[in-house]
Amino acid sequence: MSDFSSNLLVASLAVPLALLGACFVRRWRARALALQWLAPIPGLATGLVGLNHAPLTYDLPLLGSALRLDPPGALLLAGAALLWIVLSAALWRDQEPDNRFGVCWLLTMIGNIAVFVAGDLISFYLFYALASIPAYGLFAFSDDSERKRAGAIYMAFTILGEALLLLAFAMLIIGEPHGSARIADVMDASAASPWQDAALGLIIAGFGMKIGMIPFNGWMPLNYSAAPIPAAAVLSGAGINAGVIGMIRFLPLAAVLEGWGGALAATGFVCAFYGVVFGLTQRNPKVILAYSSISQMGVITAALGMALVHGQADASLNVAFYAANHLLVKATLFLVIGALATQGLKSSYTSLVLAAVLALSLAGFPLTGGALAKLALKAQLAGGWATVLATLSSIGTALLMTHFLICLGAPLPGAARECPASLIRFWHALALGAILLPWAFYLVVGDVSNAFEFGYVLDGLWPVALGACLALMLGRIGRFLPHVPVGDSIVLEEAAFRRLVSTGPSFEALDARLRQWPAAGVSLLLIILALLTASAS
Repeated sequence: MSDFSSNLLVASLAVPLALLGACFVRRWRARALALQWLAPIPGLATGLVGLNHAPLTYDLPLLGSALRLDPPGALLLAGAALLWIVLSAALWRDQEPDNRFGVCWLLTMIGNIAVFVAGDLISFYLFYALASIPAYGLFAFSDDSERKRAGAIYMAFTILGEALLLLAFAMLIIGEPHGSARIADVMDASAASPWQDAALGLIIAGFGMKIGMIPFNGWMPLNYSAAPIPAAAVLSGAGINAGVIGMIRFLPLAAVLEGWGGALAATGFVCAFYGVVFGLTQRNPKVILAYSSISQMGVITAALGMALVHGQADASLNVAFYAANHLLVKATLFLVIGALATQGLKSSYTSLVLAAVLALSLAGFPLTGGALAKLALKAQLAGGWATVLATLSSIGTALLMTHFLICLGAPLPGAARECPASLIRFWHALALGAILLPWAFYLVVGDVSNAFEFGYVLDGLWPVALGACLALMLGRIGRFLPHVPVGDSIVLEEAAFRRLVSTGPSFEALDARLRQWPAAGVSLLLIILALLTASAS
């Protein structure tokens, strides 16, 4: 690797960390926060360089860690860095930096950029935590009870997910015979490890919480609904991709694991349809976009599952492209909410058409980045039941996104105030960028000419048309749909938790009585010994 590439890789972390260091000097803090848009620029350059080169690596022996960027990580890094640059520049141009929000924004940005270049388990875990925990400060520092509730639930899932990943990473390190913590080494050794299945289950559950996998999805609608539009844009775009890169890095895609792969694919398709069904019961555009993210992450999960079934190591690049397109489109759709809330839904015919093309691109609307994303996963979702379910998912996405467009006409309190004025002025350019940029990124994935074939255009057009027609028909009977509270499953989980807490005094009383009975302690000891004996035999 050239010195230039090495310097870029190091700079992608050094520049954001330097700005963070400046925040600890009082007289520099405001200026450092206002210049946050500079921090992701080296990351963007590194991502663009990494798209067309062999994996970029750089060892940090003094810290006992390593940096590594391969093409899938480069795709996600380039998209995330670009999003952070645009939103940071607009956010701090239109308002004075708030210290608490600004530092949380910068910390989340650092973690989100660094997680794509982490080359060992320890640094990956630390950066992943940095991309997740400070995000609490982007929406939860408020007197509003709903935001506090959303923040508490978000932190509960975040900490639980990271605890599961910590256990999984410990198992991966134990399974590496030479004690290496490099991601490449532990994944090579995982096939022979006795801990493989346990680690794999924890990895899927841990990263599944980040991408809204059922039954860990309830936090996402609450989070997106509570967060200001710029925060929701980065969390739905760049933030969620921290979970995607985790799946790509730690699922053994080159191995044939039909059991795990089939279960993961089935779960993914359930999530894809779950997001559509529950999204249709909502009227808040921000909440609808959250359920859309659950659905889109379900498609990614299904593709990864099918890759495990067939042992497709190259699926990582295809999945990364799909996720990068989702990042650009979903973040821009949040900005559309603020722009149309400010300018009015009838501001111009061009605005409505652009918003519609952007929304329907998620369903694979021909000649958009979404059509390329659908093409990218063709190898994973081709053949048999996977093709049928993928097509039904496209119809469902078109149905949900048409419902989203219809709900844009309803007033959303605070949406106009949340969105920076500069983003509102230039949202047309951002929308065009979200539609057109994937064409440049796709050059590292496949042949763009395939997207112009008549058969493929037709295959992309009819599911979108059918889904849009179904949405218009549903609009006539929408009042008969059941009301589902935002967060759906989380409401049941909260109720169960409250019941569990209410039984605490009863368990304490029972424990006190048992301790007064000597035979109880002996019985418990015998049970534990029996279980240990059974597990050892």
